[in-house]
Amino acid sequence: MPHLVQILLPMYDNAGNRFPSDAYAKVHSTLTQRFGGLTAYSRAPAEGLWSSGSKIKWDDIVVVEVMVEELERHWWCDYRRQLEQLFRQDQIVLRAQSYEPL
Repeated sequence: MPHLVQILLPMYDNAGNRFPSDAYAKVHSTLTQRFGGLTAYSRAPAEGLWSSGSKIKWDDIVVVEVMVEELERHWWCDYRRQLEQLFRQDQIVLRAQSYEPL
């Protein structure tokens, strides 16, 4: 069954500085070369909110999606760690869901 893989990438680092466009270009290049294409929702960033103790934190995020026939869990786990280093994050959300083409 095919899968839709989604990656939620932050637009800003922890100091509030916007990540350079070449960081996203590297992601786009890697995924396009490996999987033949992607969809990036980058024009109107999504907003992520979460509770951290007594504070509410937020992120503006870009969602990148890739459709794959086979879910290569080991490759995606390694790639998530690379993204965490590239974007200097403790955790990057990378999720997959199976789908049925209609």
